[in-house]
Amino acid sequence: MPLPIALFWERRDVSGAEHVLLETRAGWYARGTALAAAPVAYACHYELQTDGDGTTARLDVRTEGAGWARGVRLELAAGRWRITGSEQGDLDAALVAAGHARAASPGSEDPDLLYGAFDADLGCSLVTNSLPIRRLGLLTAEPGVSHRLSVAWVRVPSLEVVQADQIYTPLGGNRVRYASETFSADLTCDDEGFVVDYPGLGRRVTPAA
Repeated sequence: MPLPIALFWERRDVSGAEHVLLETRAGWYARGTALAAAPVAYACHYELQTDGDGTTARLDVRTEGAGWARGVRLELAAGRWRITGSEQGDLDAALVAAGHARAASPGSEDPDLLYGAFDADLGCSLVTNSLPIRRLGLLTAEPGVSHRLSVAWVRVPSLEVVQADQIYTPLGGNRVRYASETFSADLTCDDEGFVVDYPGLGRRVTPAA
């Protein structure tokens, strides 16, 4: 099915890019691909569906590189996440050969830790930062009032799913401050709430279609 919105970002932290096609009229439906050269070269393909209120309903992710492939599916129903992971080949061998630590298994050992999370955050994707920005109406919210969220954070390329606390603070002028326990950045968005500039991570190079 052709989708009406196309967004494209170039990465700033590593060599890479992200392209996504979206439909947002009755909840989100998105299909995207992210490419990155580190920590090992990989492609990440994802499919995202939200409810009409912007709550994540389903996220399917597949990562693949030389000699390995992984997948994970997250589904939210009645406030609880169901998470299934799969893997083929040996990502650990590729990571160790590149001088990195081994990866955790795809999925989550205890999905109940994610209770109360309404957003999924895909580590390699700039589009998932727009989920809480749009869901909470942060571009028109009172500047300086912080919103603390629990999210299902999908690490890439391992596809391990962990609970993460994140804070979004509207700053006015289509800017929103994103913060985690160890990091913060002031995101610039377009009028629809899609990220245009994420300092240190990525910058959009084409406007929404």
